[in-house]
Amino acid sequence: MDLYERNYMMMRCLVPVMPVTGFDGVSRMDGATDLHLRVSERFRFTSEVMLTYRFERDGEIVCEPDLRVRVYHDARLAEVMTAHPRHAPAFDLEGDAAGGRVCERWRVNRFLFKWLGYCLRQGHGFRPPPPGG
Repeated sequence: MDLYERNYMMMRCLVPVMPVTGFDGVSRMDGATDLHLRVSERFRFTSEVMLTYRFERDGEIVCEPDLRVRVYHDARLAEVMTAHPRHAPAFDLEGDAAGGRVCERWRVNRFLFKWLGYCLRQGHGFRPPPPGG
């Protein structure tokens, strides 16, 4: 649970105020890859966001890594629900009915922890627009 709590704290640094459902944002920093955030669900106690980089490869847009993260506002936790990391098999927590993939679950959430730290060190963030702007 400590890892999920840390992921939540870092998500809050990256996204201090959770935008509404359907928000599509891009954080651009000089010398860094653009970070894309999409809010797919926003409820009182939970939100789901997609977090990724987007690259063009052979004329197509490729999202890597492509993470769907559930943020539990009440419990102050953030957990990867699905992941499509580069050079690794896809991870789908909801598709794993038996729940027997504990090691993969830890590994993909550890990846989120490291990636969020990297993004924050680069200065990425999704801030609400200023009032009246």
